[in-house]
Amino acid sequence: MHLIWTLIIGFLIGLIAKFLMPGRDPGGFIITIFLGIAGSVLAGWLGQHLHFYGPGQPAGFIASVVGAMILLFLYRILFRNNNV
Repeated sequence: MHLIWTLIIGFLIGLIAKFLMPGRDPGGFIITIFLGIAGSVLAGWLGQHLHFYGPGQPAGFIASVVGAMILLFLYRILFRNNNV
């Protein structure tokens, strides 16, 4: 059951991040889930290193969305198409 909730929350986080940063983004449903989960992992890692979270404490929902937006921003910088 934990895996299903992780996928659902990851999808919601990725969807909100894509909504807040409109533009051309990679993939569909699966990439959106991975974006949300990776954003949450990034937010948790950064939060622990900045002492916002304790060891083993997960990131909050808003921090996860911000983490997903950071990853989306980095994707756009790394893979931008200069031919347009």
